[in-house]
Amino acid sequence: MMKTFLSIGAGPGIGYATAERFAREGFVVILAARNASKLGELAARLASKGFLAHAKVVDAADANAVAALIQETETEFGTLDVVHYNAAHLHPGSVLDQQIATFNPDLAVNIGGALAASQAALKTMFARGRGALLFTGGGWGVHPNPEYISISIGKAGVRALALGLFPYARAHGVHVGSVTVAALIEPDSAEATGVADTFWALYQQPEAEWVAEMTFSG
Repeated sequence: MMKTFLSIGAGPGIGYATAERFAREGFVVILAARNASKLGELAARLASKGFLAHAKVVDAADANAVAALIQETETEFGTLDVVHYNAAHLHPGSVLDQQIATFNPDLAVNIGGALAASQAALKTMFARGRGALLFTGGGWGVHPNPEYISISIGKAGVRALALGLFPYARAHGVHVGSVTVAALIEPDSAEATGVADTFWALYQQPEAEWVAEMTFSG
């Protein structure tokens, strides 16, 4: 049975590059995001290169939908080996001017969806005694940008989630980790490939050498 790689919040930059990196290693790739047409284009692009790729529409802000997606993937493919949470909402706004009406929806994507994915994925991975849960972190989660407060808080939350889950998940044979991206990433760039390679290096670590965080700075 082929291993599966589920990307939640798959976009043309880090999401696509990381999915392609795992596809090159023989994984079946499932791309999930909110925009069906763009998602279909990314899946078709992978398929054109000879990779097995599927597209599933999901709103990362909807915790129930995220949990259902993970269960559907497990049922359809018979396994759930890697979940990559890449969803994020980049919304300019400082502490003084960001409205609660946009702040809370931002956090629902930036950290709420990550928690929902963790709860659903770890349940099935713990039962199997293996798997990997990967997060796209950000430099602003370590050094917050006052003009982008919601994504800064979101990335700090993702980092805390990964670091907090790491020892608990490790005891169940599951690797939880994040790649803190401290660089501007454009689609089809050397930087996007570099982040993807970092995710693969994190996944490939022998269990005795697992770490909870790696950093890509370009």
